[in-house]
Amino acid sequence: MADVFLSLGSNLGDREANIRQAIELIRKLEDIKIIALSSLYETEPVGVQNQSDFYNCVMKIETDLDPHTLLDSMKSIERAMGRGRNTHMRPRIIDIDILLYENLDLESFELRIPHSRLKARRFVLEPLLEIAPAPIDPETQKPLSEFIEDVSSQRMTKILDQLEW
Repeated sequence: MADVFLSLGSNLGDREANIRQAIELIRKLEDIKIIALSSLYETEPVGVQNQSDFYNCVMKIETDLDPHTLLDSMKSIERAMGRGRNTHMRPRIIDIDILLYENLDLESFELRIPHSRLKARRFVLEPLLEIAPAPIDPETQKPLSEFIEDVSSQRMTKILDQLEW
């Protein structure tokens, strides 16, 4: 079983309900076991303004799925929840990203692990560090905690302590 960290985000509709629905759909997948969930945070959009704030959390799972099959499963959940095509950097009902997959450093046309913007987003780093206090960046072999100061100016507010599943 591989240890994997996923980020979940939503900035359309009932953001908390969207996150909870995604968690439930992930929980129902046969080859995935949820190990931990971070708190739920409200965060400003990063990279593109003029859209609603997001709700975000990070989830640790164990899975036997290879990274590309896991990506396909997460994209299926996004589609089932109504996420349209071409919503990158635009408002969306749900966004599920693979942040880390074991110690894997992978780059393909469809997938980059670790996530290409992992170290540049407080809304990913802080919840990740909440549930995994000592993760190492597979690219640099540095603790991910070393990158949190670089993103500390990004606005983020805890909405709920650790989510339940």
